[in-house]
Amino acid sequence: MFSGEHSTEYVDREGMYLIRLRAGFRNRLPPGQFPYPFWHDEAKWGVYQAANSVLLWVDPKTAKIVIGQFTERGNNGALVSTQPIRPKFDGRWMWTDSEGRIQPRVTLFDGLFRQDNPHLPKLDTTYRTMALRMRDAQCDNCHMPHNPMPMRRLVLMHTPAHAAGEISRLMRAVRDERMPLDDTGIEQPLEPALKRALLESGSAFEAAMTAAKEWERTQRE
Repeated sequence: MFSGEHSTEYVDREGMYLIRLRAGFRNRLPPGQFPYPFWHDEAKWGVYQAANSVLLWVDPKTAKIVIGQFTERGNNGALVSTQPIRPKFDGRWMWTDSEGRIQPRVTLFDGLFRQDNPHLPKLDTTYRTMALRMRDAQCDNCHMPHNPMPMRRLVLMHTPAHAAGEISRLMRAVRDERMPLDDTGIEQPLEPALKRALLESGSAFEAAMTAAKEWERTQRE
């Protein structure tokens, strides 16, 4: 959460502008309100709970944010006084609640699109199909929050919201046979049937995502 307090400076050694936003972390939200269980790692969860600033690095040539960070080392204290809590991680990144709803529920495109976006049903069905094909191709052996490989740049695909932001990268990697990696980190091609199924389902999801974004754009005009 943010107060609106911010500062901007140019950092010579990075060649970028740095925007500092005073922030506070809402650690008592219901578990399904978090994009994934940040508490799977105690140290990681502790840093989230202590966070008091969000840092945005802006490329002066493009005026685009190229890096986003959160930190507990900001100049000001957190917005709210947070009493640390220590929830237990049961190994599940997604689950179904007592009413049969998939959790975390915020990952089901909530906040990305308007509730009346006509492409949401198509997005949901195409994502579920793609998720099954990704499971068949064992993508979730590596692309998970605990980074089992570990990869220097971790791309998450295990929830709809994450997939929405990374679908183009996924499609390029599959087409160029840059994934999956073997135990030594060497690229290896997918089996032809798995590659074809992943490309077909991924293309359908990417097309639905493009249509949903285009509809959102027209609503702002």
